[in-house]
Amino acid sequence: MEQVNHNVAAPCLAVRPDRSAVRQAALLVAQHAKIEVAMLFHRQRCRTDTARARQLAMYLAHVVLGESLTDIGLAFGRDRTTVSHACNLIEDMRDSVEFDRDVTELEARLQALVETAHA
Repeated sequence: MEQVNHNVAAPCLAVRPDRSAVRQAALLVAQHAKIEVAMLFHRQRCRTDTARARQLAMYLAHVVLGESLTDIGLAFGRDRTTVSHACNLIEDMRDSVEFDRDVTELEARLQALVETAHA
C-alpha cells in the first residue's frame, strides 16, 4: 500500500512571501510619516496621509526590496493592481524635488537596513 504524505502544506508554506521585509519598509515609512504602522495595514480606506504612506511603503518594498507586486499585495491585504497603482503614483510624485529627496533618503535608509540584516 502506498503511503500518503500528510504534510501537504509544507510546499505551500515555502511559496508564501516573507512579509518581514515588507513590514520593514512599512515601519520605516510609518516612522517617517509619524503614523502607527498598524494603520498602513488597515483593511479599510484611511485618510489621505495614511493612504499615501501605505503607497510609499508599497513602492519601497517593490523598488528597494525587489518584492513582487503580488507578495506586497498579500502583505498589505490588497490586490496586486492596487500595488501597481501605488508604485505608479509614487513614481509620478517624484517629479517634485522635495518629495524625490524624501523618497531617495528613505530608499537609502531601507537599503542600509537590508544590508545590515544580511551582514
